Parts: sequence; structure tokens; C-alpha cells
Amino acid sequence: MTPTPPNPTRRTTRATGPVSFVGAGPGDLGLLTVRAVDLLAQADVIVTDQLDRAGLVERYARPDVEVLDAGFGDDGQPLTRATRAKLVVKAAKSGRRVVRLMDGDAATFTGLADEALACLKADVPFEVVPGVSAIAAVPAYAGVPLTDAKTRAIHVIHPAQAGVDVSGATDSDVTAVLLGTPDGVLAALTALLDAGRDPQTPVILTEQGTTVEQRTVSAPLLGAVKAAKAARLSKPLMAVVGATAGLREQLSWFETKPLFGWRILVPRTREQAGSMTAKLAEYGAVCSVVPTISVESPRTPQQMERAIKGMVTGRYEWVGFTSVNAVKAVRERFEEFGLDARAFSGLKVAAVGGVTADALREWGIQPDLVPSGEQSAHGLLEDWPPYDDVLDPINRVFLPRADIATDTLVAGLQGIGWEVDDVTAYRTVRAAPPPPAVRDAIKSGRFDAVVFTSSSTVRNLVGIAGKPHPSTVVAAIGPATAKTAEEHGLHVDVLAAEASADALVAALAEYGSGLRRTAAESGEPVLRPSQRKGSTRRKAK
Repeated sequence: MTPTPPNPTRRTTRATGPVSFVGAGPGDLGLLTVRAVDLLAQADVIVTDQLDRAGLVERYARPDVEVLDAGFGDDGQPLTRATRAKLVVKAAKSGRRVVRLMDGDAATFTGLADEALACLKADVPFEVVPGVSAIAAVPAYAGVPLTDAKTRAIHVIHPAQAGVDVSGATDSDVTAVLLGTPDGVLAALTALLDAGRDPQTPVILTEQGTTVEQRTVSAPLLGAVKAAKAARLSKPLMAVVGATAGLREQLSWFETKPLFGWRILVPRTREQAGSMTAKLAEYGAVCSVVPTISVESPRTPQQMERAIKGMVTGRYEWVGFTSVNAVKAVRERFEEFGLDARAFSGLKVAAVGGVTADALREWGIQPDLVPSGEQSAHGLLEDWPPYDDVLDPINRVFLPRADIATDTLVAGLQGIGWEVDDVTAYRTVRAAPPPPAVRDAIKSGRFDAVVFTSSSTVRNLVGIAGKPHPSTVVAAIGPATAKTAEEHGLHVDVLAAEASADALVAALAEYGSGLRRTAAESGEPVLRPSQRKGSTRRKAK
């Protein structure tokens, strides 16, 4: 039987991809549901809304995800709801999984109805994942609960047009929440006053809520419009009118963080900076990571190859790791040779500090020795047991280190009886200069602080980007790093109590708290260091 030839006019169609309408929250990247995080990780296409969501996509989505802007067209004008709906349907019809991020809660003050109906009409399957609404989140971040024991109702007003009806929000036991453009919100406040709301009712006005750019102004209703204009609030606003707005002075927790709004320069590689930037963010800071070194393989790999072989054949009693990069270098060699953590059986393992120890644990290796005091080569030496020719069957230590590492640890171990194979596991070379905009920000004082975690970070940052501006707070992890900073003409404001990233961040946060206390005691506004350029920098008490 002769087979039927294929029909050249027949077209195959890809299955329509599902669309997930996901509430992206009001701005803080952490205000996402677990379901939203899972969907972002699975997305082939992400369609964003009005707010900039680059940080959210970078944190949760795959690197190859396609991002479509449904907020604005190529001409910079806002897209209509119908155009957004067409964009979403078209992406789904290509057979890909689509996540439609909608600012705040997906079902509140968004185009969900139009876009979901468009999906229904086009036979595109969809789901809706609620999000944290700005209506609740922004007041909470401003330190204002929406209700108290006397509150009878919450009246939400979105004054998109002039003449909005505020009659349901005039009673003293009603909390009014207004959100929209500055002109619309201020007009609604005036309407509330004209409708008979008590002129002394507390009011807060917040722009860019839940982000480190958040600004909040407090005033009685009678003076709220004047206060907002004096503060030059220009971004979309959230206003809360009601008795609970008067609690802000007592309950403000976000804008009073020690480093709130500080822009901090972290001269480390992104891999090394992760835990530090996370801790700085907990204190309210936003970090810019500028790598000052590039980690590369040793020029001649034979020495490392012999050492790895020696670990397997029983040449060493101890392996000492002095950095995360050393752990990474050895792990990469193990993988090249088809080895895994089981090859450490019978070896004793030392780590110079907590971060390095965590890198080992992530690999499945529990270090036998971590300094009990100072997290440094000196602290490691203090706890390292001397060689005992009766108890120790082997007298040799393997130290995989950088090509520029100091001899402190090698000399110390030799002094207590050990023989040391000091092996170059990786090379550190100066990184390329950061972009011109970053270099200009460093020199002109737009960074509030810089955190130096080693002498090399000082030398390399100055070498590739120039000296930080005198207004920038300089924080150093230890005396040696502080000395190097001073040798380069920098004034060190903050010195960590011990040589660890956690201690350095804590010391900088305490410095920020000191600035806040000083400002409060003198009745002055709290200004970040970058806002006080040109004046004498006040030291924290």
C-alpha cells in the first residue's frame, strides 16, 4: 500500500499556554505569596504592570524568561486595558506559560476583569493568585493600623476623577484610605474637609510605600494638603484619614530602621556579597555590589592536581580552608576528577570563619575546626592543635589558598610542628572598572557608606573607581583593613568588633542608630550621609 504523502498545507498548532494573573504586591520584593514565587520560577513569559519589577524578575525567574511591559508602549504612553489584554492573549497563544504580574493585589484596582474575560473569549486557560494589596501594606509599613477598637468601617476611595463621593467617610469612627495621583488624593482630602470631617483628624500621606524610597508625612486633615505640597510628594500617594493615623509616631518601624534608605557600596564579588547584602537590607539599606577582584584558575594546575590526589591517597591529616573561593576551587577540581565529599573521609577539616564553614556544609562537609574567637587566620591558629607525633598519624596540612595570601597561617602552623603544602588554588586579579555612572556616584558622594572586608578591597576599589567622597561613611572589618583605608586617604568611621561580615554590618547599623539619636536630640531631621554633603559630618555618639 502506498503511504499518503504529507499535506504541505496542513499546519500544526502549539497548545495554548496557561495564564496566571499574579498579585505582585506594592513594591517590597519580599511581599509575594509562595504560589507566586513558584509560578515565577516556571514562567516562560512575564508580563509586567506599572511598577518596575526588574528586581523581582531577577530574584525569582529563570534567566531565559521573556519580559513584556504591559505598562507603557514604545512611545512611553500608558497602554489601554484592551491593549494589555491582547498582549497577554498573544503570549499565551504562542504555547508558553505566562505570568501576568499585577501591582498590589491582582483583583484590586487592576485590569483583571478585562484581561481575564479576554482570555475566556480566546479559550486561554487562566488562574488568579491574590497578592498583598497596597491598601493594607502601605499603611502597615508607615506604622499605621487601619482599625482600632472604635473603628466601625474602612472606606477605600480611588479618586480617579474630580468630584468623587466621600460622604461615607465623614464619621469619626470610619478610616478613609485614599490612593491615586497626588492631585486626586489631595482633592479627595479637601472634599472630606468640605463634607464635614473633623479638621483635626490625623492624616498620613505616603509615597513609594514598602520600598526604601518610602516617604511619609503626618498632619491634621486641615493642614494635610499644605504639608504634602511642602514635602513635594510627587509619586502616586496613599493617604489614611482616621484616629489610627495618629499612632504613626509610636508605631513607625520601617522608616526608622538604622540604615533606612542608605545606599551602600559593597566592593565584593556577587557570590561573596550575598549574605552581607541580605543583612544590610534587614536594616533598611539598598546595596550596590561592585566586584573589585576577579577569581581565576592558577596558571599551572599541576600543584592542585597533586594535592587533590594526596587528599585521596592519605597524604594529609588536615585540610584548611581560608575562604569561600578556596572551597569553590577544590570543589570544582573534585568534580573534574569525578570525586565528591566522600573523599574527605578520614581528613580533618578547618574553616577560617562562619561563611567559609557554611560553604563547606553546603557541600556536605562538617568542619572539625572553626575559630572560637576572632574569625581570621590568627583566630584559626589560636585554636589549631599542635602536631603530636603520638596522636597524629600524619604531620602534613593542605592549604588551598589565593596566590596573594599572606604567610601568617603557614608560618604559624609550621611553628606548632606541622608541615604545610601551601598550594595556589586560585588567582585574584583586579576586576574591570565599574560603569561610569557608578564611578561618578562613588566620587561625588551619592553612596552613604562603603563596607571594606579586606585590605585588598580597599586597594582595588580605589584602583578601579577612585576614592569614595569624604561624606561617605567608611566601615572596615578589622584594624589591618582600617590601616589600609587610612593609607589611601580615607577616614574610617566604623570598625567591626570582630573580623566578620555580621559584626561589620552590626557596627554600621549602630552607627546609623547613633546618627538618628543625635538628630532626634537636637530636633533636626534625620538625613543620610549623602544628603549632608558640603556640611561637616556629625559623628555618631
